[in-house]
Amino acid sequence: MRGKVWLFGDDINTDLLQPADAAFLPLEEQPRWCMSPNRPGWSDLVQPGDVLVAGRNFGTGSSRPAARVLKHLGLGCLLADSINGLFFRNCVNYAFPALEVPGVSGLFTEGDVAEIDFAAARVTNVSSGERLPGITWPEPLQKILEAGGLIPLLVAEGLVEPQ
Repeated sequence: MRGKVWLFGDDINTDLLQPADAAFLPLEEQPRWCMSPNRPGWSDLVQPGDVLVAGRNFGTGSSRPAARVLKHLGLGCLLADSINGLFFRNCVNYAFPALEVPGVSGLFTEGDVAEIDFAAARVTNVSSGERLPGITWPEPLQKILEAGGLIPLLVAEGLVEPQ
């Protein structure tokens, strides 16, 4: 996948991704509030397939389903130096591609184009040609991603009833 890079720093909290007031809105309204506490209007600028690049400990905070908000905003992928474990599991459960790529926050400037080979966990800055390896997802997690999320996988495997 390829997408325009939006650059954020370290310790981006789930409260910024899905502010408390927005958490109670219908799902289709929640993305417009993403990052509004620290970057008002950002969600209006995001185009389908854009890439969020961040520093360390992305998604720290509560277990609210902020990964779902990023997916519904239209982002194609998250790349971060490191991703909070609980947030990472939300990314898996909601089938939002997220890669830990140590050093990725220094690979891009905002507006660059990122090329991501998710299966190989390889990220390239198209402008500079620089490339970094990421941490590949284990096969069972890739299976959840390919199924469209945890619930769709469980439905497909006959383990839960469709809703």
